[in-house]
Amino acid sequence: MDFDKLRTFVRVAELASFTRAADQLGMAKGRVSDAVNRLEADLGTRLLQRTTRSVHLTQDGVQFLERAKELLQEADELQAMFQPAGSGLKGRLRIDLSHALARDVVLPRLPEFLSAHPQLEVGISTTDRRVDLVREGFDCVMRVGTLADSDLVVRRLGELPQINVASPAYLACHGTPRTLDDLAGHQVVHYDGKLGLQGAAWEYMDKGGAPRRLPMRASVVVNGTDAYHAACLAGLGMIQAPLLGMRRHVEAGTLVAVLPALTAPPLPVSLLYAHRRQVPPRVRAVLDWLTQVVSPHLAR
Repeated sequence: MDFDKLRTFVRVAELASFTRAADQLGMAKGRVSDAVNRLEADLGTRLLQRTTRSVHLTQDGVQFLERAKELLQEADELQAMFQPAGSGLKGRLRIDLSHALARDVVLPRLPEFLSAHPQLEVGISTTDRRVDLVREGFDCVMRVGTLADSDLVVRRLGELPQINVASPAYLACHGTPRTLDDLAGHQVVHYDGKLGLQGAAWEYMDKGGAPRRLPMRASVVVNGTDAYHAACLAGLGMIQAPLLGMRRHVEAGTLVAVLPALTAPPLPVSLLYAHRRQVPPRVRAVLDWLTQVVSPHLAR
């Protein structure tokens, strides 16, 4: 059995796309299609039903996919059996991180990881949307915020404290709020993935430690982290964001901390990866390294 053909078929099946599979595998689309065609010819059955708009598994394909994934996992485990842990790692890694953690923590330390594992290739996504780890072929993702129920393995790393900030220009125009009541005369930049103005609010914890939300006025809504920060810097409203990404602005004086006693609850940070009988050595290595690098920047 040709394992390269198997890996190509599995990626096409998981992504339901020859084009996306080719992008992830670093192959020409024609080579991906040819590999699947040859695998089907070897097996004597059609595994994928193709149309001009979609790719989906046949009944034989559904059965074959599960066995193929098991076989590839066993092959990876067999290949790694006699390799020292943490050395001689090869292959590609795909991980998804938040903007701030990638920019301020992970990327500055990445050279040391690649120096220790020079035969690894690392792809890093910093999209604001929540990626589908399995469907999009990620080895692990780092999630900031409350997790939805899933079949993924969760490694909790800690929490990101939040801070309230506004630009000096905004405060000069609207004044500096001192109490919760003062917020009636202020506005926020609203973050919403669907660009809806409904739901803008100030989050804080009451004296008992319970989370609360105070509806706020917002004249601008954004759906990206960079735009969220830029809107605040431009004086369009106050924001509540992780201290990690805001510290450099506060220290430079381009943003000012406000209402320190009324901050939003800290955001949990977790690493997620797929259930497997044995995690591949390269994935285990990056999970352990990310834990080591990120955890010191988090509260417990």
